[in-house]
Amino acid sequence: MYAVVEIGGHQYRVSEGDVLFVDKQSDETDQELTFDRVLMINNDGEVTVGKPAVEGATVEATLLDNVKSDKVIVFKKKRRKGYRVKRGHRQPMSQIEINAISISGNTAKKTEKKSADQSDSDDSVQTSTDMNAKEAISHIKNTPLDELKGFVTDDEDRVTVLDAWNSKQEE
Repeated sequence: MYAVVEIGGHQYRVSEGDVLFVDKQSDETDQELTFDRVLMINNDGEVTVGKPAVEGATVEATLLDNVKSDKVIVFKKKRRKGYRVKRGHRQPMSQIEINAISISGNTAKKTEKKSADQSDSDDSVQTSTDMNAKEAISHIKNTPLDELKGFVTDDEDRVTVLDAWNSKQEE
C-alpha cells in the first residue's frame, strides 16, 4: 500500500515505514504529525484518486529530527567591474517516518456499488451532459427520443451531437 501525499507544497510517494526529508514542520522531535492532503492511494492494486484530495484519508508520521539540507552556494559576478559576491544557504528540513496510511470507511468499491444500486432503483436519474463526443453519440443513438430532454428539443426526430449542443446553447 502506498499513497501520494502533499506536504509543504511538494508531493511525495510514501508507504508505511518510509523515512523522508520534508520542509520543516515543527521544532519538537518525536511529535506525531497527521497529513490529510492525500492525493492518491494504491491499496494492493485498488487505486483511489482524489478530486483533488481523497476524502477522509490521512497519513500519520513521526517527526524524527530537524536538520539542515546541503548548502546551496549563490555566486554573483560582473566581469571587469570587480563585483563578486559569494553567499550560501542551508534550508531547514524535518526528517519524518511514515507510521500509517488510513483510508476512510467508504472505499472506492463501496461507493461504486452504492451508486450502481441507486441508478437501478431510481428511474428518474438525470443523465450527465458532461460527456465526450463518442459517449454523447452512443447515448443519443441508444436512448429513446422522449428520454433525451436535456439533449434535444421536442420537435426534432433525429439528433446529432452538434444539434444537441446548439439547442443547449440557445436555452
